[in-house]
Amino acid sequence: MTGFLRLLVALLCAAGLSQFPAFSDQYVQRLGGQVDALTRVAAEFDASASRAGLTREAALADLGGSEFRDLHQGDMRRTFDRLEHAAADLAMLRLAGPLERMALPHRLRDRETLAATWGDFSPAVPVTFAGLAAAGIGFLLGWIVFTLLASPFRRRERLGWR
Repeated sequence: MTGFLRLLVALLCAAGLSQFPAFSDQYVQRLGGQVDALTRVAAEFDASASRAGLTREAALADLGGSEFRDLHQGDMRRTFDRLEHAAADLAMLRLAGPLERMALPHRLRDRETLAATWGDFSPAVPVTFAGLAAAGIGFLLGWIVFTLLASPFRRRERLGWR
């Protein structure tokens, strides 16, 4: 029975992890779109600031003074921060291959992009090398996890405890 459960857990982990390369590809595509859109917003803001003879920081400071302007200033600061993080993550994820991205889950941190990707993602059969390799890693991970979780119970059986 333990062998069957171990195999079942390993197969479930393999199936789940085999989807990561396709999911991360879709995330990278969506993140690229977000970076493009945010870059346009930043460029338009910077162009307006430049025409007014201001730097970005000076233009942001000039946005304050009323409730609406203070709120807009905060929105723009968050937009610039999001652009900075998204562009850095995108650069790192584009350099990494589908399997290397498994070591970079912290780079899938744009919550809006992650939620949108998850909402549209449909699992597929792993027919690529990356998908099969991820499935193999998931299988091994599931096997190891089950072995570690089941070991205290096996020790009890050997000692005659039940």
